[in-house]
Amino acid sequence: MSGERPTAAIILAAGEGKRMKSDRAKVLHTICGRPMLRLVVDAVRAVSPERIVVIVGHQAEAVMRECDGEGLEFALQRERLGTGHAVMQARTLLDGFDGTVMVLTGDTPLLRGETLAALLAEHRRQAAAATVLSAVVADAGGYGRIVRDADWNLLAIIEDSEASEEQRQINEINSGIFCFEKDDLFHALESVDRGNRQGEYYLTDVMEILRRAGRRTAVHLCPRDKEIIGVNDPGQLAEAERNFRAHG
Repeated sequence: MSGERPTAAIILAAGEGKRMKSDRAKVLHTICGRPMLRLVVDAVRAVSPERIVVIVGHQAEAVMRECDGEGLEFALQRERLGTGHAVMQARTLLDGFDGTVMVLTGDTPLLRGETLAALLAEHRRQAAAATVLSAVVADAGGYGRIVRDADWNLLAIIEDSEASEEQRQINEINSGIFCFEKDDLFHALESVDRGNRQGEYYLTDVMEILRRAGRRTAVHLCPRDKEIIGVNDPGQLAEAERNFRAHG
């Protein structure tokens, strides 16, 4: 559609994935013979981004080799200080870019391009500064919770480790997948601190920072919760492969 702002994507792929119990970088583990990271790249191409930046860290050279010839750009996260810190590593590369930035994780191999297209469409429809993709799951343990007000507007995303007992009863979760307007994203990241139990810079804090600044934040609910489930251990990898074979 003419007049739409351009889109870039940042894929977080720096993690070691210790729970995988493997020497291989987590995003290089395969689903039906294809590395998870390549499946995420395939999905994000559905929104025709002008730029795709992959944040690398653990086994950076191996991850970059796997993506050779894909037309991707890479930014190195030397220290893993959280998701907000990871995204900040792309700031210099995107210095001349003016548009919408989609942030994804490299360990969600079941993610579909049409879901990302719907997320981007909702972000634009709401003229939001930031939009998070959420899902409702039976067991929300370990995931950040979507906290809403009485009118169902987004208040904040609370990480599992920071959540109160009441917030842990919420079963709408953060997928780790977002759309941001680029300037809003990086300006808000400047205000994110490490004053939490993990001592990390949380990307999720950006949502509350923007809301308090009077910028619009939105939520788009993913109808298929399995699409956004991250792979963190061999059991989840096997489950993802079963789902991939069943649904493609």
